[in-house]
Amino acid sequence: MSSGPGQRAKGDWFPLVILTGAGISKESGLDTFRDPDGIWKRHRLEDVATPEGFARNPGLVQAFYNARRRSLLDRAIAPNAAHRAIAELQAARPGDVTLVTQNVDDLHERAGSGEVWHMHGELLRAQCQACGHSWECREDLGEETVCPECGARGRARPDVVWFGEIPRMLDDIYGAVERCRGFAAIGTSGQVYPAAGLVVEAVRAGAHTVELNLEPTDGLGLFGEGIYGPASEVVPSWVAQFLEG
Repeated sequence: MSSGPGQRAKGDWFPLVILTGAGISKESGLDTFRDPDGIWKRHRLEDVATPEGFARNPGLVQAFYNARRRSLLDRAIAPNAAHRAIAELQAARPGDVTLVTQNVDDLHERAGSGEVWHMHGELLRAQCQACGHSWECREDLGEETVCPECGARGRARPDVVWFGEIPRMLDDIYGAVERCRGFAAIGTSGQVYPAAGLVVEAVRAGAHTVELNLEPTDGLGLFGEGIYGPASEVVPSWVAQFLEG
């Protein structure tokens, strides 16, 4: 099943909500989570991605995220054509494209997207557990880290959403989906909620829906269309149909 915006007038897709997941960043060299060789095959999520895991062994959790942060900052990691295509679409349709991402990387921003809603937080930010302050952080976190706001030492954690915590900006996200006329899920596994349920809300709102992924997900039946292949190929092709003419 493969098609594009030609099924409807191009304007009928806007306002458009785009949801992106780990699959869009895989071609940039970042590991995904649920692939056969993904992160959760090498680490127990209960140990490194829950508040309880952090309470039990903060050193292990900090080491896990410090390694991921260093990987993201490696010079070899860069936005790919899919990230750039979405940024181009946002620039061409100012105010009409809401970009929601499950990813904690900054590749959308590096590609030129001016507004990105990070529902699972950001890897390049830290949060103080003492005062709640959040700040940009490109260094390793540990017991020696001092909060720039309150001065607490050793109370910093990655500013990401762990399992069991509430994703960010949910009211804004649901509001955008309820108002949208088009909804696209790109590179998502369709297994992590509440993100996986956004397509249901889009269908209820009467929006046209499309899944762009390497292969169909379990949620395929919820989408009106499916376009499959590497994100760096299918996303630019899909976006180009909106920009022609």
